[in-house]
Amino acid sequence: MQDARSLPASGEQHEIGDGAGRAIVTEVGATLRRYAVDGVDVIDGFTTNEPSPAGRGQILAPWPNRLDHGTYAFEGHDGRAALDEPEHRNAIHGLVRWLPWSVTSRADDSITLACILHPQPGYPWRLELEVTYALGPGGLTVRPHATNRSPGTAPFGIGFHPYLTVGVPIEEATLTVPATKRLLTDPRGLPVGDVPVERTEFDFTTPRTIGGTRLDTGYTDLVRGADGRVVASVSAPEGRDVSLWVDEAFGYLMVYTGDTLEPVERRRLGIAIEPMTCPPNAFASGAEVIRLGSGESWTGSWGISPQAPPGPASSTSATAVT
Repeated sequence: MQDARSLPASGEQHEIGDGAGRAIVTEVGATLRRYAVDGVDVIDGFTTNEPSPAGRGQILAPWPNRLDHGTYAFEGHDGRAALDEPEHRNAIHGLVRWLPWSVTSRADDSITLACILHPQPGYPWRLELEVTYALGPGGLTVRPHATNRSPGTAPFGIGFHPYLTVGVPIEEATLTVPATKRLLTDPRGLPVGDVPVERTEFDFTTPRTIGGTRLDTGYTDLVRGADGRVVASVSAPEGRDVSLWVDEAFGYLMVYTGDTLEPVERRRLGIAIEPMTCPPNAFASGAEVIRLGSGESWTGSWGISPQAPPGPASSTSATAVT
């Protein structure tokens, strides 16, 4: 075992590969730190010597996004999570993104990691989590799996936080988000309703240049294909394209253009498109919360599919993250 004193901030680094595709998943949070094809970054990740900044590549469970004052009630249980977004008095992004995850199986092109979330004030149930990252001809597929190991029913939600990059500033990129509604939020980022996006600056149902549009926006009423998938995409003027798809287990996409990131040099270089099973504050509102009976499991899948531009590789590709 590697000496802990020599480990990177995100713990052991697990690399998988298939053809030109390479991905690195970290021990801390089972976080997707890097995904590249032919050495060109598909996600705007982070380096080996830093903990994941701004949620990059993290798994958000047992709830995604914000939770009002970190408190909720569920079937006679009270949850009280730490306020890790203190400026808005919210708990954010669940409880497992900084925990160590253990490798349970691996191959050259795939890896599975697992984590047990034991009962605690923020979540008084025992939850067994597992995630598989697999590379193939269609890109990267991510398969999360959750099982309730408690005697009673447990609430559950999950999200993921990849930042996609096509090698150009966000202003120049074209975005497609097949969703007909967006969530309205209060100043603390908590939903207060939803409205149609049609004919507004938030309408990306057909491909449109992002330009100066600022997004920290939850999308719902997702438009699915015949296979049940929703496919959002980002593309660069020279033809480089990255798509993110979700299966029917995910009913929400959070889209964030990175306008408030620190340091300022990291702003609007990548765009976060975050699959979520439920909206922000779901444990408090009850909206789309998954109810897992004792011993019951949930599974879903999503993925990232990159497409290189025709001809020679573009010189405007993102700087590789090492």
